[in-house]
Amino acid sequence: MTFAELQLTPSILKAVNECGYTEPTPIQEQAIPIVLAGRDLIASAQTGTGKTAAFILPSLQRLGMPPAAKGRGPRVLVLTPTRELAGQVNDSVRAYGKFMRVRSATILGGMPYREQLRLLSQPVDLVVATPGRLNDHLERGRIDLSRVELLVLDEADRMLDMGFIEDVERIAGKTPAGRQTLLFSATLDGQIEKLARGLLNQPEMVLVAGEKTAKPEIEQRLLVADDLEHKNSLLRHLIGDGSMKRAIVFSATKRDADSIARELRSSGYSAAALHGDMKQPARNRTIADMRRGKIRLLVATDVAARGLDVTGISHVINFDLPKFAEDYVHRIGRTGRAGASGIAISFVSGNEVDCLKRIERYIGQSIPHHVIEGLEPSRPLQTKVEKRNNRVRTGTEGRSRRFSPSGSKNFKGDGNRGRSGASVGKKNQARSQNTVVVEYRRSGSGKAAVKAS
Repeated sequence: MTFAELQLTPSILKAVNECGYTEPTPIQEQAIPIVLAGRDLIASAQTGTGKTAAFILPSLQRLGMPPAAKGRGPRVLVLTPTRELAGQVNDSVRAYGKFMRVRSATILGGMPYREQLRLLSQPVDLVVATPGRLNDHLERGRIDLSRVELLVLDEADRMLDMGFIEDVERIAGKTPAGRQTLLFSATLDGQIEKLARGLLNQPEMVLVAGEKTAKPEIEQRLLVADDLEHKNSLLRHLIGDGSMKRAIVFSATKRDADSIARELRSSGYSAAALHGDMKQPARNRTIADMRRGKIRLLVATDVAARGLDVTGISHVINFDLPKFAEDYVHRIGRTGRAGASGIAISFVSGNEVDCLKRIERYIGQSIPHHVIEGLEPSRPLQTKVEKRNNRVRTGTEGRSRRFSPSGSKNFKGDGNRGRSGASVGKKNQARSQNTVVVEYRRSGSGKAAVKAS
């Protein structure tokens, strides 16, 4: 099938052709006719499947027709979970609407209110917004949604994960009941179904299987780390390799992203953080600097990197494994783009083994283990069950292994180094007379800790 067979207008087809696209992707081929027919839609599609064009192209087609109602408010409203994704959607509007008279605006958190108020004071056809900031403008009476004809919820599962469900429902409540609604989500679970029941009217459903395996151009490696200090040592070794031209380092939290980037800069590397607490101008500058090559190492969180598209990324390093298995594929897909090869390296420590198992089940393969000479782990990976069984079997439950004072990662001690035989015997005898409970808890930094009692 070609885009021309989708019955798109000549001005849209001309723009699509100029972008170099001739055939629609599966999500576009299935979703666009449903949207053009005016029906509500639930589409399950992941990043990289072409879903943005699946709703932007029919949205532009609608804007080429006379409005259903007069006014200054938008006729099409697109809600996205992050500012980067909103920017990506707005870029698509400009590219595909190049030969149309479409007035669009982005309403994002972190952007100056003055500029947004200027945009909202003018007639606008299409608005791309993050729920929090748009709801703020709604409460202050700065935007009218009474003539919205088409409401799009992009990456609805992410909006739910980020706690935007009440904002989304409040915003939808300000739009006409007879609007057309499209919901795009990488996953379809109970929460998404509940949201869909409340907002959509007899929707059609399109399911497009997402990529669960990495592209063959990406070499995957797994490095076992004993603890946070060991991870830092591994990272310092890797970035010292001249073959690492440009890399993204993924961390679990915003605080860790700032901390890692700060340490890298203090060591003389061109590095910067990217996370949700940064103001939008700062985020835009960081991404622009990365694209221009001024930044070699970008330390990012999952939310901030959603929708991030930077060419020339030679390496992706998962300093912390992602919480969701599908995010692993999304992360490592930042490298190996446009036919280039790439390397994805993941650190895994003892408290991340279960997460690793989920990722490997999801991608249907084991990630090859690698060892860096001089930075070998002092102990093999074990699941919590294996650890518990091993401690009971060896009679060492509750004992933690410590590194030698020199900090060497090659220390293979049995946990009793530096003690006399008598003292060890007494401690083992005491353990045999008492029950030792090993409690797994979370420390303030989000790292697992073991507490023996």
